[in-house]
Amino acid sequence: MSKELESDRTLVPALIAEIKRIADALEHPTDQTDQNLPDDYNAFVYCADHHSFRTIPNVICPPLHLLKGIDRNRDTLLENTKRFAMGASANNALLWGARGMGKSTLIKAVHAYILNELATDLALVEIHHEDIYALPNLMELLARQSRATILFCDDLSFSQPDKDFKALKSVLEGGLEGRPDNVIFYATSNRRHMMPRKMMDQEQATGIHPTETMDETIALSDRFGLWLGFHPCNQSEYLDMVKGYIDHLSLKAPDNWQDGAKNWSKTRGSRSGRIAWHYVQDLAGSLNVKVRL
Repeated sequence: MSKELESDRTLVPALIAEIKRIADALEHPTDQTDQNLPDDYNAFVYCADHHSFRTIPNVICPPLHLLKGIDRNRDTLLENTKRFAMGASANNALLWGARGMGKSTLIKAVHAYILNELATDLALVEIHHEDIYALPNLMELLARQSRATILFCDDLSFSQPDKDFKALKSVLEGGLEGRPDNVIFYATSNRRHMMPRKMMDQEQATGIHPTETMDETIALSDRFGLWLGFHPCNQSEYLDMVKGYIDHLSLKAPDNWQDGAKNWSKTRGSRSGRIAWHYVQDLAGSLNVKVRL
């Protein structure tokens, strides 16, 4: 009996120590992103759950010259990105506005253009909007990288309003450290102030000082140095988009392709670059051709 008691006295402390080790490992996972981003890749997706970067071999986007109807936004974002890639001062950018008008596509196309024209190793890292809470940690990781990096969030919104709002606010030059010199933040949103109307209405209705709540929301958008608004295109711009894709892909379109493009937009109830591309894909399919940008 005494031998069994002695054995228990030996095992229990060891078991407690092992449990503490496992708990500590779960609470403080090993940082897998301490190394530089691989030189043979230029695009990555940040996986917050695993604290790691997933490499993207090929980013799908059209050439920059195919983005029609957004000339001013294209030129402004391109110039801002060139400055950043060359080591000069540049602003964080919020691309907001109409759906399907090329907000996220423009960011990817500008990155591809910079890679080709400036022969730089500029990296593009995407963070999903549901992982916004991890932005401060990600910024810290990117600050230790040797490469200049565009941090990109598509369709920015807040799934955990309090946590996400504070994380983004601290990153956009609101914290003590500010934005790292080698990182710039680009985001897209259908709304200029990013918060869904339902959330804004709720805050206004329940807040002690509704005006202050709205001011805080607007202040978050103000932290982006560039606001680029995207608005629905007219019919002429829409047809120009379609023609650009047809010419680029060398499709043998019928003479009445414009009528087809107009009817296609009517069935969708809108005109945009996305609708134009969907029509061109349908047109290519009717010609037994497979297309991809």
